[in-house]
Amino acid sequence: MLPRRTDFPQDFVFGAATAAYQIEGSRFGGAGPSHWDSFAATPGNIEDHSSGATACDHYHLWQTDLDLVRDAGFDAYRFSTSWARIMPDGRHLNPEGLDFYDRLVDGMLARGLQPFLTLYHWDLPAALADQGGWRNRDIASWFADYARAVHERLGDRVASTATLNEPWCIAWLSHFLGHHAPGLRDIRAASRAMHHVLLAHGTAMQALRAEGAGNLGIVLNFETAHPVDDSPKAEDAAAIQDAIYNQWFIRALCGQGYPKAALKGIEPYLPDGWQQDMDLIATPLDWLGVNYYTRKLHGPAPGLWPGNEAADGPLPKTQMGWEIRPEGLSEFLIRLSRDHVVNLPIHVTENGMALAAGADITEDAARIDFIAGHLRAARAALDAGVNLRSFFYWSLLDNYEWAFGYGPRFGLVHVDYDTMKRTPKASWHAIRAMLTA
Repeated sequence: MLPRRTDFPQDFVFGAATAAYQIEGSRFGGAGPSHWDSFAATPGNIEDHSSGATACDHYHLWQTDLDLVRDAGFDAYRFSTSWARIMPDGRHLNPEGLDFYDRLVDGMLARGLQPFLTLYHWDLPAALADQGGWRNRDIASWFADYARAVHERLGDRVASTATLNEPWCIAWLSHFLGHHAPGLRDIRAASRAMHHVLLAHGTAMQALRAEGAGNLGIVLNFETAHPVDDSPKAEDAAAIQDAIYNQWFIRALCGQGYPKAALKGIEPYLPDGWQQDMDLIATPLDWLGVNYYTRKLHGPAPGLWPGNEAADGPLPKTQMGWEIRPEGLSEFLIRLSRDHVVNLPIHVTENGMALAAGADITEDAARIDFIAGHLRAARAALDAGVNLRSFFYWSLLDNYEWAFGYGPRFGLVHVDYDTMKRTPKASWHAIRAMLTA
């Protein structure tokens, strides 16, 4: 059973989240190709050989989707703008794309929803990928130009703006592990991307501040890294993973420098003079977004740095195979407040569960339990003094789950990908009962 809305502060914001490439349909509205279109067109990259070309056709069905956000009783909607839609070649504006987001933001406001904007949720224009993408230092200025263009059109109406969603995925998952676009497995490319994503964030922050923008932040993902056993080698493996995944970005953003355990392997491949960028990267934030899903156990692996092998823990798993451990959310929120951001406002910008559809597509009691557990973890963080301001469920809709295609279903609302029919699940109704009681 979900907690009551009254268990949270009166001004606490509840919302649902989505991302452009996962729901809109990249073939509509004059959007240019992104590196995700290229990645999806390459055999072996996507489990079901699909792409985001149509996705949930949110481009045409956005009014229906915003009605679902409103009718569930949510206060806010977290969405992303597509760089490839707004600037098909990465540099020049597409009026049709800007007009779409203009209508979308107006639609949120008309329904009493606060628009929480994310500027980049992974759909880099293919034309910029051709020029090196996140490996190229020039991406900082390209991204700042894009941020200014979006702010000029939407900035007077959005409640908040995040520069980037999950830099670890943009840089490490995509350039070192190769699981996301551009699909590289290259320590030099990954190291440069790990720095350039932060440089782009800082450059965009200063550009937006110069335009008068306020309430600016960034969204980081965190994943508990525990040792697989009590051996010193497992402790070391977990510490290195924690440094790469959980410390690299937040430490730099807070002016604390890159963690030594991660620099050991990354520093030899960083661009010359990277130290001179650290003050820009640490441009003060107005808030921090936290995405949390799971835990992994880590142990030593033979071979090159980082010499780390991940294993699953013993707890129940989601459809993605991700261990369900709600207390990890409160642990991270408390840790971030204590070690890094102090009293800076924090938003839980993503938390959710993939669950396969059964014979009854609306039955998802396990998801209701998942949400309840993580809301209790959020409440525990509040009780511990964390300045937590919101909780956004991922995701409003079943959608394109990147390299996993259309198999995993994270949505509060079921999507029939043949007909595009939306059907609210039991979890949607449970949240509605909680928020509208």
